Amino acid sequence: MPQWYEEGLSFSCTQCGNCCTGPAGYVWFSDDEADAIAKHLGIDRSTFLRRYTHRIDNRRSLNEHQTEHGLDCVFLSRTEDGKAQCGIYPVRPTQCRTWPFWPENLKKPENWRRAANTCPGIDHGRFYPIEEIRIIRDSNPA
Repeated sequence: MPQWYEEGLSFSCTQCGNCCTGPAGYVWFSDDEADAIAKHLGIDRSTFLRRYTHRIDNRRSLNEHQTEHGLDCVFLSRTEDGKAQCGIYPVRPTQCRTWPFWPENLKKPENWRRAANTCPGIDHGRFYPIEEIRIIRDSNPA
């Protein structure tokens, strides 16, 4: 069945940080991702879980903290010129790696346009063919 984005989509991160801040949300991660993040931070897994995450039902999500931008991910920082930087970028969770190609954003064109209202990188920059979008979309665990 053809999808509305059959011709592909464009996206390039502008380091605005909007995907890492805003209203309360969740950043899910796997056990393997928890281990990788802990190793990247130079701490053990239990310390990582205790310091940087919280339990929601039977899952864990990264913590957030209030800033002038909203609720920022605990690992988000900003440079003096306003660029957002992820403190765990090389080992960030799959949920973060797959933005903006999340199933809910791809469900219909209106959802993609809504995401573009807060993400200036959507519809700009690198072109992603449908095959690559499907791989990215289907790797999202959320």
